[in-house]
Order: sequence, then C-alpha cells, then structure tokens
Amino acid sequence: MAPPQIGDSIPDVTLYENTPNEAISLKELCAGKKVIIFGVPGAFTPTCSKDHLPSFLAQYDAIKLKEVAEIICVSVNDPFVMAAWGESYPTTGKIRMLADTNMELTRALDIVLDTGGKLSGPRCERFAAIIVDGKFTYFKRAISDGGNSCTYAPDILSSL
Repeated sequence: MAPPQIGDSIPDVTLYENTPNEAISLKELCAGKKVIIFGVPGAFTPTCSKDHLPSFLAQYDAIKLKEVAEIICVSVNDPFVMAAWGESYPTTGKIRMLADTNMELTRALDIVLDTGGKLSGPRCERFAAIIVDGKFTYFKRAISDGGNSCTYAPDILSSL
C-alpha cells in the first residue's frame, strides 16, 4: 500500500462526528465538492493545538473564497475528544472535527504513525489534502514532504 497520488479517489471509509453514533461516509461527504482534509497526530497536543488547527481558522475566510465546501480535521481519537477539542476553538460552522477512531482513513492512506507508545499507540501522520469531486488534487505529509508547514493552511491556500 502507498499514500494516495494525485487523481486517486478518496477511500470509502467511516469517520465519526461528536459521538460514536454519528457515522460519516468520507466518500459521500466529498462527492461533488471541493474539500480540504487535514490530519493531526492528536487532539489537544501542542503542535496541533498551537499551530495546525489555528492555521486553518486564521485562513478560513480566504479558503472559503476559493469555493471550498468543507474543511475537515481528522485525528485518531474518539469522537468525544474531537468534539471537545473543536469546542475549545471557534471551529463550529467552520471546521468539521472528525474522529478516525478505527484508523480506517489512516490505514487506507498508508499514513500510520508509530509514536512508540507516547500517544497511546499508533496515530495518523500529519497531512493535508485537497479533494475535488472525490479525487485527490493535493496530498502532502509532514514527514516526507518538507515538514509541518506543507500541511498548514497557507500552503493549502496557495494550491487551491
């Protein structure tokens, strides 16, 4: 398995919003739209909370001017944690906080991060993607594509 290439379809995986009962089909969510998805190793972790998530909040208006229908933050956490993290920032109505509880997306994109047990087991690598009509038009991983900044909002904005 390899990370997605430009032109590949978004995988048909289930993510969760707010509670384990609110299942979201990522494929359906991305159908017929321009969507940004960014992934972080963990909710409430320092870099994710101080830099990554705030970069998208700061650029929200500029991103929406580029006709982006959804901005989605994903992490390998439970949906309650993702909801609480979103509530601690002004994400409501701006960024959907989705949990990859079962690592379906993380595995499908081949971006499992071995944290050596430091974050309660494997997590998602820091990444960012632009999806247009269900297909990848941009995909960057912090580990292999130039560090964290290539997954932050300014780099995404310049690629829209």
